[in-house]
Amino acid sequence: MVEVGLFIPCYVDQFYPRVGLSTVELLERQGVKVDFPQEQTCCGQPMANSGCFSEAAPLARKFLSVFSRYQYVVCPSGSCASMVRNHYRNLLPDSSELDEMRGKVYELCEFLHDVLKVQPRGRFPHRVGLHQSCHGLRELRLGAGSERRISGFDKIRDLLSGLEGLELVQLARPDDCCGFGGTFAVYEEAISCAMGKDRIADHERAGAEIIAGADMSCLMHLSGLLQRQKKPIRVMHVAELLEEATA
Repeated sequence: MVEVGLFIPCYVDQFYPRVGLSTVELLERQGVKVDFPQEQTCCGQPMANSGCFSEAAPLARKFLSVFSRYQYVVCPSGSCASMVRNHYRNLLPDSSELDEMRGKVYELCEFLHDVLKVQPRGRFPHRVGLHQSCHGLRELRLGAGSERRISGFDKIRDLLSGLEGLELVQLARPDDCCGFGGTFAVYEEAISCAMGKDRIADHERAGAEIIAGADMSCLMHLSGLLQRQKKPIRVMHVAELLEEATA
């Protein structure tokens, strides 16, 4: 039996617990044994992104101590998974445990696609715009990225391709940033909001009913803009979409 330690980002735990519950449901349907270690904390990304590396390092060490015992670590967030895999080395340059940890931390869609190799079957009769987060696309390589001269691939689209009735709408700029960027949305509010409005407009033109993505931080940003503009488009994490479609 495959065993995983479930790593839930702070903002998902506090604001979007349904995403965590959907993640557990999806994994358990595949026969995965899921454990949620209660002692887990923030991965340290907000502090590290703001340049507070010494303050973030203890959280990185805490992460290693909490999750080292698991076969795999699965997280429904590309940015937090990438923080561990790609940026912990900056915080813990002398860690002997880090290389092993980096090899077993997976974003949820990546884990379903690459490790479990599943093809979800179900029904979701909606027009969906897929938002590709920067961390997922360019750091975890969940997709090819339009700037790369390689054969196209998209792991999230692969997972959704078996859902009857789901139409993935064609966006004019399918991998643009939403403008969130963590603390960037605080310090550069005007630019952040303008970028988010551009992303929403692209989905509107394509006729999307729902904006789906694998990073709830991006979707939180877009959801706030949608609510302020009183637009009817909904946002859904891919975990929520897959759980609903395959129930």
